[in-house]
Amino acid sequence: MTANPYPLGLRLHGRRVVVVGGGAVATRRVPALLDAGADVLLVAPELTPALRARVDAGRLHWVPRRFEPEDLDGAWLVQVAVDDPMAAASVSAVAAERRIFCVRADDRTAATAWTPAVTRHGPVTVAVLGGGDPRRAMTVRDAVRELLAVRLGSGGTASTRGRPGPPAGATGGTGAGGSTGATGTAGAAGAGGAGGAGGAGGAGGATGAAGAGSGRRPGRVALVGAGPGDPELITVKGWRLLTEADVVVADRLVPGLLLDELRPDVELVDASKIPYGPSRAQEEINQILVDRALAGAAVVRLKGGDPYVFGRGGEELLACAAAGVPVTVVPGVTSSIAAPAAAGIPVTHRGVAHEFTVVSGHLAPDSPASLVRWDALAGLRGTLVILMGLKNLAAITATLIAHGRPPQTPAAVVQEATTGTQRILRSTLGEVAADLLAADLRPPAVVVVGDVVGALDG
Repeated sequence: MTANPYPLGLRLHGRRVVVVGGGAVATRRVPALLDAGADVLLVAPELTPALRARVDAGRLHWVPRRFEPEDLDGAWLVQVAVDDPMAAASVSAVAAERRIFCVRADDRTAATAWTPAVTRHGPVTVAVLGGGDPRRAMTVRDAVRELLAVRLGSGGTASTRGRPGPPAGATGGTGAGGSTGATGTAGAAGAGGAGGAGGAGGAGGATGAAGAGSGRRPGRVALVGAGPGDPELITVKGWRLLTEADVVVADRLVPGLLLDELRPDVELVDASKIPYGPSRAQEEINQILVDRALAGAAVVRLKGGDPYVFGRGGEELLACAAAGVPVTVVPGVTSSIAAPAAAGIPVTHRGVAHEFTVVSGHLAPDSPASLVRWDALAGLRGTLVILMGLKNLAAITATLIAHGRPPQTPAAVVQEATTGTQRILRSTLGEVAADLLAADLRPPAVVVVGDVVGALDG
């Protein structure tokens, strides 16, 4: 008779957790460990771009080589996220010798710990173990989530086709005895649904008919905005499509906890576009979406913020439409509004600003490729919100001042808005570029210029 596992909540804040492996599984598991405040040591010869971004941001430590026994010195927990059974067994053997609990993504029976299916509702965390059956754990977890939403008033609603509504940070377990996400039924989203692609509709219908006639289910693509960083800010529809996905193509800026909710069998494609670092060409991303959908998969292109606000979602929609792939577009909460709001700054305010302008700062004002009329923006009285502008901020502010925007105009920078690592810098247009360097703020960050910066003060 197999003994039941003993449930336990680990308080990992400040404690060393070792993750062995730098691929898709680690990409999905690391965010929950960081959310718990763990001191994460990542051991792997290579990393996905998303994990490399976390290393560069100082969120975790990386040892760029294969595992060695001394890596477990001082560790409280180890998660093995490699698909090599012999390598995984060697790590778990060292962990057993040192009496360190070990989670194994490759073999739950060989693990000494399982990660449960989890749902979070504010301070309440519910973890479900399904006796090694991920789907059982997932079903119970989702029922608990719905009950919490009704009893505690989160505002969550059950989605269509019997699926749960968006969680307050629900996560799935690993393949090692836990559960990830909810069971998906492909094909629930039709071509060009609410917010969908009208141009893709006709072609998508033809594709669907062909798929049905051949006995193979039709594939589809959903362009889903994941919001600015807080996993609770994804929309109900976005969450539902994510639970139904067979393939998820994710950007660097999507909330990491959403990836931890995916089913174990979901293919995660890391399409991170890290500034000044490794990048997948947009054409390659387009081809991945098309190829997976034509093979019959339900594909979610998960993007930070909104797919159409400097997200290149339009290019991806056109590529899918050209291939006859049906597309649904799910808007997301854009950081251009959410970041100022999270910092206590309304982008408009009665008697202060009657308009706001959102602009990309990824190109310098004097770049021949820039499409922005910075001279015209300098003459506006309303709020200016600059995305992707940290690298060129000194040139941008100088240009605005040169064309008449007063240097004493209030300005603010909000880094990693709506997350636990959010930082806010308040300054003026004339000083914000220097203050930014002194404070060592990094992307992703949103710059706000205008009197609204101080509208809610005192």
